Amino acid sequence: MASVKSGWFSRLVGRSPNLSMRLMAIGTIITLFFLIVALFAPVFQAWGWLQDPTEALMNPPQAPPSGQYWFGTTRLGYDVFSRTLFGAQAAWKVVILATLLSIMVGVPLGLVSGYKGGKFDRVVLFAMDTLYTLPGLLLSITLAFVVGRGILNAAIALSIAYVPQYYRVVRNDTISVKTELYVEAAQAMGASTWRILTRYLFLNVIQSVPVLFTLNGADAIMTLGGLGFLGLGLPEDIPEWGHDLRLALEVLPTGIWWTALFPGMAMTLMVVGLSLVGEGLNEWVNPKLRNQT
Repeated sequence: MASVKSGWFSRLVGRSPNLSMRLMAIGTIITLFFLIVALFAPVFQAWGWLQDPTEALMNPPQAPPSGQYWFGTTRLGYDVFSRTLFGAQAAWKVVILATLLSIMVGVPLGLVSGYKGGKFDRVVLFAMDTLYTLPGLLLSITLAFVVGRGILNAAIALSIAYVPQYYRVVRNDTISVKTELYVEAAQAMGASTWRILTRYLFLNVIQSVPVLFTLNGADAIMTLGGLGFLGLGLPEDIPEWGHDLRLALEVLPTGIWWTALFPGMAMTLMVVGLSLVGEGLNEWVNPKLRNQT
């Protein structure tokens, strides 16, 4: 059975899987699991398999894990199991929105800045370096005060911290690729700047974007959890792991451990899964790292 598994994975990566590739496979399984949970949680609720995570009056408060309440209940009577599963949905929404917004801003800026150079490049590079030096959590907390709470607002607050990363990677790759012969040939033939950027440069400078996407996704989950723990994340009517951990901390000294364990474990597993995928992708797209292993 083990040889069969290694066989299909070897065909996928084009060589015998090393430890990093095996860990990426584990991370992919974990990530897909949370994605499936996020997609099907509303369906499970409609079928009656999950409670409404915002309904609490029907449940006894602080009930320990049992056959009826798999993860127990909170001091307000919320079902921890349903809130943990719906927390994955909120996390995915914020992660996808935040990273997509970062890509939509950082990638075009990096392309234009790296290709054009000159004063425009220096001004944008200075602005991006300034943002890059600011701690991501501190910047997100500051922006959360300004834009308020909500999924879109949280995504905007997180995305601003990630824009410089996409910009720097794409800009550096663009500066390297724009000196290639096929780009110079296109310039000599009179190709427009838009055509060169979209046809000759774009696909050659975004190879590291999927790596950043997964790593930033893992960081976004932790930052969102920090915002929720501080009461600056999502509205209270949306199940979110950081907010649940904040409420669980108040009753943890009394021996109510399940309200903190399961949301914290879900957050940790999702972060680990995305991180393993990102590290594996980084080795896959980087020939130097592949040759070292």
